[in-house]
Amino acid sequence: MADVNQGSVLPGETTPPALDGLNATDSNGTDAVNATVAKFVATPEGTALAYGSLVFMALLPIFFGALRSVSCGKSKVAGENGCDYEYRNSSDMPETITGRDAARFPIIASCTLFGLYLFFKIFSQEYINLLLSMYFFVLGILALSHTMSPFMNRIFPASIPIKQYQLLFTQGSGETKEEIVNYEFDTKDMICLVISTVVGVWYILKKHWIANNLFGLAFALNGVELLHLNNISTGCILLGGLFVYDVFWVFGTNVMVTVAKSFEAPIKLVFPQDLLEKGLGASQFAMLGLGDIVIPGIFIALLLRFDVSLKKNTRTYFHTSFLAYIFGLGLTIWVMHTFKHAQPALLYLVPACIGFPVVVALLKGELTEMFRYEEVSAEDAAAKEETTQVEKKDK
Repeated sequence: MADVNQGSVLPGETTPPALDGLNATDSNGTDAVNATVAKFVATPEGTALAYGSLVFMALLPIFFGALRSVSCGKSKVAGENGCDYEYRNSSDMPETITGRDAARFPIIASCTLFGLYLFFKIFSQEYINLLLSMYFFVLGILALSHTMSPFMNRIFPASIPIKQYQLLFTQGSGETKEEIVNYEFDTKDMICLVISTVVGVWYILKKHWIANNLFGLAFALNGVELLHLNNISTGCILLGGLFVYDVFWVFGTNVMVTVAKSFEAPIKLVFPQDLLEKGLGASQFAMLGLGDIVIPGIFIALLLRFDVSLKKNTRTYFHTSFLAYIFGLGLTIWVMHTFKHAQPALLYLVPACIGFPVVVALLKGELTEMFRYEEVSAEDAAAKEETTQVEKKDK
């Protein structure tokens, strides 16, 4: 007998409407009915609405995150782009992923996953999830606030004065003084933080699926925007490594399934399959992990920046990879329903997102140019600019 895991899921796994078994779970992941009650069976309309909504929600952070990643992308070829909004804090600056980072990432992810598995086996699930809820409460507020910032900049009334604030914590004094926290914000950021805090309190108190999705979409969009692969080869290494990671932990062991059943955090997008019957109080969910959005998303965003670097006023590789993602996710859902078993979505997304653009590059004769394209981090770009200025002065 197998439980229907409707409560939580780890990135890298999607959950079918119902597995073989008699137990169902509610939105908090707790047993909702006993073995004497028939398992929940979604209607065709409810299933189509749920998975159609999940696909649509998955595309939003990829599309808008990729566009926002271009705004402040620092590439060797097209590093002259201006920013639509200013990054005032170092924590909001894009983080460049190198080949070494990509190679280590699956190992780190595996250690983290297995560590969570051991924690849930040794310690009380209730207390672990309480700590995780508080942790993601803070992260979610910051992520949602950052997501709303460009929108707030556009709609904020010009008649309202904007005041600047700074949160500063230091350690030591005199020459030994060291900054611990230095966060700058203004009136618009304060409004975003207030709105985000309301959503956070709603999530903590109710664990409502809409609040979960608001945080999940914010996490995904920030990930696609701020995590930059430095070149195509690094992207292939990252996606290839996580392809193996996903397949091994889903099919090879029960670790991911165990953690997924125990883990309560906004690290997935959910949509109720019984929405048509129960409205916003629905409790039987289809799910998609954020890893299945962010990991392909940062590769798609890289291809968009590559399109920009070509200066041909086309977005061929972005459109190709975007359609490839839709194809891969649709294939995942089809296989999941055919075999009635949770699927590692990266098993289908990785070949599609890498294969389609590579084939297009081969047909256009731009494969070499694609793999030569490289980006540098903001720190490296600044260091290079400083070196150039010094050389000019010496001359």
